[in-house]
Amino acid sequence: MSDDPLFNTRVEDAWVDYNGHMNDAEYARVFSLAVEALMECIGLDEAGRAEHGYTIYTLETHLCYRQQAHRGEALAIAVTLLDSDAKRLHVLFTLTNADGDTLATSEQMLMGIDVAGARPAPFPEAVTAKVATLPAAGNEWPSAAGRRIGIRRG
Repeated sequence: MSDDPLFNTRVEDAWVDYNGHMNDAEYARVFSLAVEALMECIGLDEAGRAEHGYTIYTLETHLCYRQQAHRGEALAIAVTLLDSDAKRLHVLFTLTNADGDTLATSEQMLMGIDVAGARPAPFPEAVTAKVATLPAAGNEWPSAAGRRIGIRRG
């Protein structure tokens, strides 16, 4: 697991809603930008996608809101690799403020796609090698991962 940021940004004015804090949809935007940063990190930036004819699609996401983010606030997103196989990445993105407080998490299942066939395909070797360097959960499975939605009954 790592606290090193994969991506940094600030809450933009346009992201603030009538409640005076970042709108819920904008958290999804920030986590989408973090997926793009992850793609760059593993060699699937614009040049890498063109070279390999390969991209990543998001299959599923589970976003949990913890605290509010406010106009102009600095945000950092770290990634933890929970699991992977030949063509999928199971990751947890953690959004924090400048004080290190967790504002939100986004658990995601990402699928590698061969662009020409528009079908799932194994990661190119160069990408697999970079995936192996991502901060991994190992035995420290984050408590924010693997959650399920439901109303707890007493």
